[in-house]
Amino acid sequence: MKHELVLDWMAKDVITVTPTATLKEAEQLLIDNTVRRLPVVAAGRLVGIVTYGDIRAARPSPAQALTPAAIDALAEKLTVAEFMTPNPLTIAYDESIGVAARLMLKNMISGLPVVNRQGELLGIITEADILRLVIHEWSREIASAG
Repeated sequence: MKHELVLDWMAKDVITVTPTATLKEAEQLLIDNTVRRLPVVAAGRLVGIVTYGDIRAARPSPAQALTPAAIDALAEKLTVAEFMTPNPLTIAYDESIGVAARLMLKNMISGLPVVNRQGELLGIITEADILRLVIHEWSREIASAG
């Protein structure tokens, strides 16, 4: 496998959220766009990341006996800023896929926001993107061997 860059395999059309968005809004974005994480952006800069797991953890447990309406009302009051991971681990757009994969594995995360030197969000690279690269390379090897 040649030296593949994050820029070439990352998702460039990233759905983002602001720190002031409600958890309900963030959850709806995750559902509507079939993604597991949302970079949190303020004034054009990446300030955090919020995941489906963060939102699920913020919801009261069933043992608290809240009605679904009460849970939704609570989710409309809580903001992303209260539950996001601030200053998330990132990777530069010109870094190699190998570095991205090692960083994800070492930190047990499934995706990394991709930024430029000014800290502006350019995209996101996920386990699925890396798997897509592996499958692409295997397909090329099989085609050239056959």
